[in-house]
Amino acid sequence: MKYKTINPTTEDELFTYQQTTNDEIDKILTKAQTSFKSWRNKSFHFRAEKLFKIASILRKNKYVLCNAMAIEMGKPIALGLTEIEKCAVVCEYYAEYSEKILSDKPIKTERTASYVSFQPIGPILAIMPWNFPFWQVFRFVAPNLMLGNSIILKHAPNVSNCSILIENLFREADFSTHVFSNLLISPENVSAIVSNIISDNRISGVTLTGSANAGSFVASLAGKHLKKSVLELGGSDAYIILKDANLNLAVPQCVTSRMNNTGQTCIAAKRFIVDQAIANDFTRLFVEESNKIISGDPLDESVMMGPMARRDLQMNVHNQVLRSIKEGAKLELGGEIPIKKGFFYPPTVLTNIKSNSLVFHEEIFGPVASIITFNNENEAIQLANSTDFGLGAAIFTQDIEKGNFIAKEKLEAGSCFVNEFVKSDPRLPFGGIKSSGFGRELSELGIIEFANIKTVVVK
Repeated sequence: MKYKTINPTTEDELFTYQQTTNDEIDKILTKAQTSFKSWRNKSFHFRAEKLFKIASILRKNKYVLCNAMAIEMGKPIALGLTEIEKCAVVCEYYAEYSEKILSDKPIKTERTASYVSFQPIGPILAIMPWNFPFWQVFRFVAPNLMLGNSIILKHAPNVSNCSILIENLFREADFSTHVFSNLLISPENVSAIVSNIISDNRISGVTLTGSANAGSFVASLAGKHLKKSVLELGGSDAYIILKDANLNLAVPQCVTSRMNNTGQTCIAAKRFIVDQAIANDFTRLFVEESNKIISGDPLDESVMMGPMARRDLQMNVHNQVLRSIKEGAKLELGGEIPIKKGFFYPPTVLTNIKSNSLVFHEEIFGPVASIITFNNENEAIQLANSTDFGLGAAIFTQDIEKGNFIAKEKLEAGSCFVNEFVKSDPRLPFGGIKSSGFGRELSELGIIEFANIKTVVVK
């Protein structure tokens, strides 16, 4: 079976791909299992040298890789360069620190020796999304390769060329064949093929970054077949803006978070919960800042916002905006599909949002900001937590002690930031709660998610 990819800027066909056949998948699974048995026995030094080499190759090829992202999913070159650098950094982080993180941990008991050892478990299926075609892959792959697992990637079909380029990076870095493998699967066949792979005894675990519905599907399969899983799903992140907030700091941070990557990021700020006393000023400044965003061809290095990745995504966001307006939301900016080629959608700002409205509860995966007002801090916290999601949250205030207390003790999310927009960092664990998934990536915690945490006792 064949499938095509589309350039979201020009709407032209890009490439035609031949889907990986069932026989080819069977061979890849066998070779991934065989490669794992060899790879796990390589020294940390050996594996680290490979990751350092990948980091170097990423930087050397950054413009080629950025060009691929721009053409396939509309990411502006400037954002692509940041993404590739972040991939290189995560490779270097785990290359440098994995041996220390995974060293045996002695536990004092009455025995001669008691300790915890961290060991790889086998081939892991990684189901990755299109919005950060390289970063989403490398933030999972780097720690697991250092741990000693082998990887099978099922990337989003619309970024198939990016997935091939990633596989080529590993070949250029002289990784053993099938320590990293790539599958090309058409959209129509994803569910059936993924089901078969997860159920296969040669797969030891599965990780997915994607929607809550996709996460539920994968989690149910992993549970049925007793496979370890890690899920990083959607978010409806709330940013609380207290009345003492420095709006000159807060507004640019909030706009960047919401409009970054054309709003197509799980940890983008979705709901801005603003003290009634400063709501008008916040809204005015937010609109002014959003109007500064340069939208256009992602291959132009001056462009800050490209098109949305697909036509269906563009139309879904627009329909959510129209439904919200029917529910009483006020359109302050944007909200109209441009009359030109490409899946563009403008920066959009909605106010007069009620807690029972669509836009309050659903994740809008596009450049749409929802502004909600509150009268007291308890109400603000209640509004922030009134969601099925729990990926990230932030609070802006000049009272750092109060901000820290609310972030730590009151907000229900996997990552909570004070006076800064939520972002991932290789040194810090990343993941969500509730419908935003479970498990953690990055940091010391991320590398042991797919480890056998083995207790060893010697009498």
